[in-house]
Amino acid sequence: MTLSLTVLQSLMLSIAKGILEQEAKDREVERQRYMAETCQPLSLPSGIQALQELCRELHHKVDVNDEERYDLEMKVNKSAKEIEDLNIKVIDLKGKFKKPALRKVRMSADAMLQALLGSKHKVSLDLRANLKQVKKEVKEEDKELRDVGDWRKNVEDKAGMDGRKKMFEAEA
Repeated sequence: MTLSLTVLQSLMLSIAKGILEQEAKDREVERQRYMAETCQPLSLPSGIQALQELCRELHHKVDVNDEERYDLEMKVNKSAKEIEDLNIKVIDLKGKFKKPALRKVRMSADAMLQALLGSKHKVSLDLRANLKQVKKEVKEEDKELRDVGDWRKNVEDKAGMDGRKKMFEAEA
């Protein structure tokens, strides 16, 4: 049985080798056929005028190919951009879109309402207009603290145990 396996393996290898060689020949024939269809045989003219005309013709063909390449490149870029936009929409719809950290924006209440409702709604919201006016009362103690005078004198008065005793007696 071992003998038959090696025979089968060598037979399969020889068949595979034949198939690979045939595919290589077919590719070469196809290449020759394509080149014959696409590229004309090169015939170099003998005169300078004819050579210049051939160069102009070749330059024109190169320009046409460059234009086609540019147009195709633009189509590919446009399609790639559309694909990217659609991918972003899909991710957004899935809800897995990571929202960026928002910056804090200072807006007045009028500006917020205008942003929310649009410019057609003219609602004025002056929150400070309804507040009461409160007069600030200045306490005498605060006034005394502000009118300290010479700081050296104040420090000398509070220095030592006598100064601390005076502070406690003043509070009580």
